[in-house]
Amino acid sequence: QVQLVESGGGLVQAGGSLRLSCAASGRTLAGYVMGWFRQAPGKTREFVAAIGWSGGTTYYADSVKGRFTISKDNAKNTVYLQMNSLKPVDTALFLCAADSNYSGSYYDAGAYDHWGQGTQVTVSS
Repeated sequence: QVQLVESGGGLVQAGGSLRLSCAASGRTLAGYVMGWFRQAPGKTREFVAAIGWSGGTTYYADSVKGRFTISKDNAKNTVYLQMNSLKPVDTALFLCAADSNYSGSYYDAGAYDHWGQGTQVTVSS
């Protein structure tokens, strides 16, 4: 079993930056796909970014391309999401997820079998 714990959320003004972390424990993430999703009140869970742990290939939602960067630290078993040029529409609960089956459907929340509790990001205008 993999346990995921997110941190780094908070309140930031529009145009500001935050770096989210997702620390994994329980086993190594080799062979996994790690993803970040977000969910705003009253909205469905939305794909943000993903990274293949072994190869490092990254994927992004169009809405965050050029502003967000996903990365990983193998030694720390941790995934990061650097968020720049934040906008009020980015306000959401950000959740880290792990796909242990490398399903290839990195944008599909249903493909992930481990989830963290989330960290709140609020962007003020």
